[in-house]
Amino acid sequence: MAKPKKTPRPKAETPRGFRDYFGAEVTQRAEMLAKIAGVYHRYGFDALESAGVEKVEALGKFLPDVDRPNEGVFAWQEDAESDKPGDWLALRYDLTAPLARVYAQHRNDLPTPYRRYAMGPVWRNEKPGPGRYRQFYQCDADTVGAGSVAADAEICAMLADCLEEVGIERGDYIVRVNNRKVLNGVLEVAGLSGDDKEAERGIVLRAIDKLDRLGVDGVRALLGEGRKDESGDFTEGAGLDEASADVVMGFMQAKRDTGADTCARLRELVGESVIGLEGVVELETIAELMAAGGYNADRIEIDPSVVRGLGYYTGPVYEAELTFEIKDEKGRARNFGSVAGGGRYDDLVKRFTGQEVPATGVSIGVDRLLAALQAKGRLDTAAQGPVVVTVMDKARMADYQAMVAELRQAGIRAEVYLGNPKNFGNQLKYADKRGSPVAIIEGDAEHENGMVQIKDLILGAKIAENATLEEWRDRPSQYEVPRADLVARVREILELYQ
Repeated sequence: MAKPKKTPRPKAETPRGFRDYFGAEVTQRAEMLAKIAGVYHRYGFDALESAGVEKVEALGKFLPDVDRPNEGVFAWQEDAESDKPGDWLALRYDLTAPLARVYAQHRNDLPTPYRRYAMGPVWRNEKPGPGRYRQFYQCDADTVGAGSVAADAEICAMLADCLEEVGIERGDYIVRVNNRKVLNGVLEVAGLSGDDKEAERGIVLRAIDKLDRLGVDGVRALLGEGRKDESGDFTEGAGLDEASADVVMGFMQAKRDTGADTCARLRELVGESVIGLEGVVELETIAELMAAGGYNADRIEIDPSVVRGLGYYTGPVYEAELTFEIKDEKGRARNFGSVAGGGRYDDLVKRFTGQEVPATGVSIGVDRLLAALQAKGRLDTAAQGPVVVTVMDKARMADYQAMVAELRQAGIRAEVYLGNPKNFGNQLKYADKRGSPVAIIEGDAEHENGMVQIKDLILGAKIAENATLEEWRDRPSQYEVPRADLVARVREILELYQ
């Protein structure tokens, strides 16, 4: 009789494109989200926590590939094998599509405008790469139902406040603002309006979006006949003549020393285009509102070179860029770059209701922002562990639990060692691995005398690094105190390292 095959053990490995987060990473993210939420709340926005799963039809235009509902998202069909398969469902791709569905579904119960913020993981079934994961956090704030450009200005101000709240200093960031309507006016002047020019407009938009990567010459080539890259591949251009290409390039290079001068240059470029002039007026209004609130050009500036998502947005667009230098993987200095962006998209709810509903919003890249703070040395990469109460006698576990309860009731993070207490050295090794600042020791002798030993593990580590340091001469790393003084003496030590 053949032996039954053994079920192979599963591999203990993270799925490709995903990662696990531990200790300090989770704590740092939670603290950052709490700070950002505090700013959003201060601006009058309400929290929304929508479902992590949406119907694919609700994602609609937000899908990477509408014709293949399981491409780009993690999707499945309910009862796929049955005679009557159910709906296609997908893990949410972003936090914007759920907002569209929520507002359309509950609009009669929600205030208008509706100001909401949402934070949480999103999932994208895309090819992973360095620093690019299939699950990541987004942190969004949107105003739905407000057509006034004041809503866009408010989002920009709130974005600047969020950056400063989490620790990005003034001078290390800039919020840059552009407007899709201005570009539409430029395209009109360049002869690219009308349904018959849709293909050319698409090429121009994609070319503009590649300015950072291809530079002025590369974009100019794509506006004309096309461009051959280093590998020899040829990308067809928009076929613009020199005059039309000059207008588009002029738009991308229209930034001047002041917002007023930039807007004046944009007025020249859009000529008599009604939509273009409307966009310029909106930019002028944003600049005026920002100045009135104390947000000058050193924090928020008008910059036509902002091209993020110009094919998607319908009005103002904005992007937060960190301007300090870091070293890339090859040791070259470069600016850190973008950590947040957004804009106005007035067809957000239309696909559900048939009616245009104005909306504007921003999304902050939490992981990018955490990486920026780490690069600036503003994150404690090792979170402080708990005070560890060691176990010298298993029969007196109740005494140790009483100690840890007192510490916790005083607001001090603490735990009793729950491993095998036989080897005391292993208990201290455990405390060290946990990053514990203090260990509490109470043997039989201390217990009989009403005393406890307090071991300052941080100081002990510093003395171990250099035992001759004079600054530690008058501070012993371990000493005895009355049991009644336990909480007070532990708190004194913790305050030294805050």
